Amino acid sequence: MSALNWKPFVYGGLASVTAECGTFPIDLTKTRLQIQGQKNDANFKEIRYRGMLHALVRIGREEGLKALYSGIAPAMLRQASYGTIKIGTYQSLKRLFVEHPEDETLLINVLCGILSGVISSSIANPTDVLKIRMQAQNSTLQGGMIGNFINIYQQEGTRGLWKGVSLTAQRAAIVVGVELPVYDLTKKHLILSGLMGDTVYTHFLSSFTCGLAGALASNPVDVVRTRMMNQRVLRDSRCPGYTGTLDCLLQNSLFCKVFPEVRRASSVDVILEEAFRVDAGDLCILAVVCLF
Repeated sequence: MSALNWKPFVYGGLASVTAECGTFPIDLTKTRLQIQGQKNDANFKEIRYRGMLHALVRIGREEGLKALYSGIAPAMLRQASYGTIKIGTYQSLKRLFVEHPEDETLLINVLCGILSGVISSSIANPTDVLKIRMQAQNSTLQGGMIGNFINIYQQEGTRGLWKGVSLTAQRAAIVVGVELPVYDLTKKHLILSGLMGDTVYTHFLSSFTCGLAGALASNPVDVVRTRMMNQRVLRDSRCPGYTGTLDCLLQNSLFCKVFPEVRRASSVDVILEEAFRVDAGDLCILAVVCLF
């Protein structure tokens, strides 16, 4: 067995951070759409946004353009850890099972995707909680990332930082277990069948396909995860939070605004990972354009 290849970790981290920067406003609108309309939380009971574009325009108009990047610091930190471990571990695990990419099977890719997703998301969970809390506010929180980290720790303890970790792991297992294998298999089929060559368009089509599959598969869990993470320790007994995952599922719609997730999760991070891995300037340019 060859030594551990560090390149997928570096490329994965750089790609994930770059993609997060470009798609963050869309991610913020997704969070706002997912947390609105909660009957048991007066702060998020009102339906303020009709869709992704309406949310983008209204947030920018009422709260300023800066609000569209509220929570960008923990999001960058999350991708620097989650993205690095996710893609690096996925590629490394595949090489443990098979030496050549053409020998990969769906089962191997799915297993490697699930394992890498669970490991990476569990480690990065505190940054996910921070990101969602900061995105959910109607204005930029005071104190920044460090101040809010300290506040969560003081108010809710270590459990608050790992709130929803089981849901995060489940979502990551679904997303990575679906997205990365679908990306690999779609690209492999397009190239080997002769339908398309190994070009930027092949990578884009494969990426869009896997992003669509991952978003549709993970959206119900993602809605519950977001609402559970955003839920603080409530001291007012008249407004109890969700008692658990099942309670949250029963009180809310499972598929809550899938489109922003599909648009964002068209796996620009996977496209960019390819751009960092291969020397293709046009691939980098198209990937950056796709971010917006």
